[in-house]
Amino acid sequence: MKIAYVLNTYPQPSHSFIRRELQALERQGVEITRLAMRRSGAVLTDPGDQAEAARTEYVLQAGAGRLLAALMREAAAPVRFGRALKLALKLARASDKGILRHLIYLAEAAHVKQRCAAEGVQHMHAHFGTNSAAVAMLAHVLGAPGYSFTVHGPEEFDAPHALSLGEKINRARFAVAVSSFGRSQLSRWAAFGKWDSLKVVHCGIEPDRFANPAPLPEGPLRLAAIGRFVEQKGQMVLVRAMTRLVQEMPDLHLALIGDGEMRADLEAEIARRGLQKHITLTGWLPEDGVRAELARSHALVMPSFAEGLPMVVMEAMAAARPVIATFVAGTPELVMPGRTGWLVPAGDETALAEAVAALAQTPPDAVGTMGRTGRARVLQRHGSDVEAAKLAQHFRQAIDQ
Repeated sequence: MKIAYVLNTYPQPSHSFIRRELQALERQGVEITRLAMRRSGAVLTDPGDQAEAARTEYVLQAGAGRLLAALMREAAAPVRFGRALKLALKLARASDKGILRHLIYLAEAAHVKQRCAAEGVQHMHAHFGTNSAAVAMLAHVLGAPGYSFTVHGPEEFDAPHALSLGEKINRARFAVAVSSFGRSQLSRWAAFGKWDSLKVVHCGIEPDRFANPAPLPEGPLRLAAIGRFVEQKGQMVLVRAMTRLVQEMPDLHLALIGDGEMRADLEAEIARRGLQKHITLTGWLPEDGVRAELARSHALVMPSFAEGLPMVVMEAMAAARPVIATFVAGTPELVMPGRTGWLVPAGDETALAEAVAALAQTPPDAVGTMGRTGRARVLQRHGSDVEAAKLAQHFRQAIDQ
């Protein structure tokens, strides 16, 4: 079985779940051609990301001349080309990206279609319901095999009309959500007759990487928060909550792991509140660095305003750490209040501070039990090989239709 993965920017530090999925599929004998539109502008510190970059073909790297030539070759089949052009213009009218951007997508799709033909690809799969799914859909209209795509959220759920999400679902062989919540959102935009083609395949973790979780550290409470420094991740709420918490817990420490456009704002607010000795910004860390930070921490805090199904929560649970998270999207499908952690309303710094205080007052044995319960839950539900096997079966069924 030969599958082409159609991706936008790959690999990226925050998208290690795609890499795990690809590698798990390959362990099961699936042949995968990686077709990404562009390279990441981020520095790839993880060796796994570096290796993936070396295996990935970059469509825009082919250059404008080759993409235009690919487009002209497709124009030789005027009926198919006309349908694809009409669809590209329809997507452009719904989008705020404009006609030129969608004509570029069409040229990318022509290149992808021809690469799929050269590689003997039987099915295309995209990640995210954004431009990667648009390129796969346009490539299919040009004559490439059928496609599917995985929707993670929250971006797709924020702009379903601008992304023509319903169009992409209705033309796909199937669409994947990473949580039951996500599937419910896809059901809002899919034709009712397509509901059975909406699948749930969780993002996966590699259990072997969490084989021997470190015991809870001794000493003052240490927290970790992992994610891009962007508005939706809510780190600023956590900084505000820390101001309250350090008054009662002067030795409390938080590691903010990640990077992004809000870094300067976070640094300024931390300095303004005098929290420099309580909060460390680590930057992006490779996977072993993230695991080391989790080992040094008593719990993960995820203050997000919007999510899909957060990988960081899965990884913390696999590391036998309880989780304090916001009650958004698929997160309640992972975190069980009182058993594996705490759930709080998004944006409520008081509730967030109270949850951290509750963690601090919980006996260490009980915290350890919560961590072990979470670990058992996530290993049972989110093993990468198990989830990849589900996806591979969906591929087979789609190809055989």
